[in-house]
Amino acid sequence: MGIGAAAGVAAAGGVALTAQASGDTSASSSSASGSLVFDPDAYTELTTTVTDTEGTDHEVTYHFWKAITYVAKPVDAAYQSLNVSVPVTIDGTAVDASDAPILFANSVGGYMPSSVANATGIGGGGTGGGMVGGTPSGAPSSSASAAATAPGANGDTNATGGALSTNQLLALAAGYVVVEPGARGRTLKNSAGEYYGVAPAAIVDLKAAVRYVRANKGRIPGNTDRIVSAGTSAGGALSSLLGASGDSPLYDEYLEEIGAADASDAIFATGAWCPITDLEHADGAYEWNWGSNAAGSGSKVDRTVSKELRAQFAEYQASLKLEGLNGFGTLNARNYDEYLVKQYLEPSATTYLAALPDSERATYLAANTFITWKNGRASFSWADFLTHVGARKKTAPAFDAFDLSTGENNLFGKGTTVSRHFTAYSLKNDTTGLTSKRPDSDIPELLRLMNPMCFLVEKANPNRTKHWWIRLGAKDSDTSHTVSANLAAAAHTLGDDVSHLYYWDQGHGANTDAGDFIEWIAKVTGHRTRTRK
Repeated sequence: MGIGAAAGVAAAGGVALTAQASGDTSASSSSASGSLVFDPDAYTELTTTVTDTEGTDHEVTYHFWKAITYVAKPVDAAYQSLNVSVPVTIDGTAVDASDAPILFANSVGGYMPSSVANATGIGGGGTGGGMVGGTPSGAPSSSASAAATAPGANGDTNATGGALSTNQLLALAAGYVVVEPGARGRTLKNSAGEYYGVAPAAIVDLKAAVRYVRANKGRIPGNTDRIVSAGTSAGGALSSLLGASGDSPLYDEYLEEIGAADASDAIFATGAWCPITDLEHADGAYEWNWGSNAAGSGSKVDRTVSKELRAQFAEYQASLKLEGLNGFGTLNARNYDEYLVKQYLEPSATTYLAALPDSERATYLAANTFITWKNGRASFSWADFLTHVGARKKTAPAFDAFDLSTGENNLFGKGTTVSRHFTAYSLKNDTTGLTSKRPDSDIPELLRLMNPMCFLVEKANPNRTKHWWIRLGAKDSDTSHTVSANLAAAAHTLGDDVSHLYYWDQGHGANTDAGDFIEWIAKVTGHRTRTRK
């Protein structure tokens, strides 16, 4: 679907990007001297070609502000900076973006650091984390080093922010303002060997970036009351958390420490693709979902561990008391498979198959006989769906590994300690020689700061976003399907507007309806692109 009807401009869904500078004004950091005042004149004018969802090219000229430090006391400005892109003409027609929605698109993957310092334009040259045990992206400060010994993310990688480069180009061609924030990540280490991007650094940075944008209302073009976040994988988790925790005082101390602007960090809407979140319960959720599937690469899964973790999930799910969408009733470990099949998976398969030409549909159904196709609808069992997906991506536990080997273990590192356990179960079963009986005393608060569910279920945050766009690939076994479904159910239970669906036969980081996302932004914000006369 195109975005023309909703946004007033043709849809933009491609990733073609050919930008060249046409101005003589260079971008600069507005806060090089500690100021948090955005300089409206410090932009470069660029032109890019964007291919829309219908295959049509559109020429967009935009103003580009590069690597603006968004805090007064940065720990590492190479990561604590943002880019701003504002369209000025689309296909030769001047547009007025002064009141346009602001797409706030982070490129975090694997809870790794993300920098915009090397960007050459919107979606071009900026780098997100996500390499397993790799080098932090961007241009770190002289005191930073790549933590080569930091754990990977147990297969949870998303090196470029996945869906987001398409979303950013789409948004620009629709006449929206695009803000691309960098953020610290778990592998950053200073000369003293201290990890300075572990939890909760990434969410604190993104909140600080939102505060910078809102504090510069009237200087940064766009409607600062209509900020829509977007992120994929760990970036999707952070996007969800940003929306759920708006203006929570729990982060004030951290924000003051880095000199964040004195402004709101609440956002209007959240876009989250395959969010890797609710980490303290993620191991149990993963085993409930994928416990019967053999692991890939010849890895073996301890069935006793899997069974014990599934029991943990059952207890946790019952405690949530969440109601499924469309009047399904209370979700629990016994009925969640039915819920996923009826609410998400069969509709996903139906949409996919209905869009195929008759001959291609017949070929697909012949190769996937577990699907019953009747009266234009697909049906199948949960067990057959699991067989269709095949090998699971991760071993057990998937997130808090007994040997402290995952990226999530590194996320909860502290000081010079590269990794820590964040669940009592994994600490009890530790294989590295630890003798502690319970996680460190600061872990519970860090988990709260990193989990959007805490702001939706424990006590509803009144300043949360009220609009949610959540997507997941049906074959994504980087996380449990219940994670995004619980997030959607929690928001729905509170009366929020929720758009949540799964992409059939797609894996981690998929984004097959980017044009629809741009239309959704126009719908929920009430925006119509304005042209200049």
